Amino acid sequence: MRIKAKSKNGITTVKVMMKHPMMSYIEAKKKGKEANFITYVTAKVEDKKVFEVSTSQFLSKNPYMKFAFKGDFKGKDIEITWTDLKGNTKTGKKKIK
Repeated sequence: MRIKAKSKNGITTVKVMMKHPMMSYIEAKKKGKEANFITYVTAKVEDKKVFEVSTSQFLSKNPYMKFAFKGDFKGKDIEITWTDLKGNTKTGKKKIK
């Protein structure tokens, strides 16, 4: 997972690229495999949830997301966690610049 986070003028902007094959139901059926894709993403700063999204199979492989939220959190850690259809999770942390 690659994360970039910057805080400027009271707004924190985050860019994240999540490494995942994102196998949709259609692709899985064609390849004779089991579908698996990211279904839920959250971001926290100091144990406060600042971003939450439920996703579907229609995101591309290694999805990229960009979001912003109010607050100057320069120097704090942002923690991003995703969960996929099979229940696997991955968490990444990065200091906000």
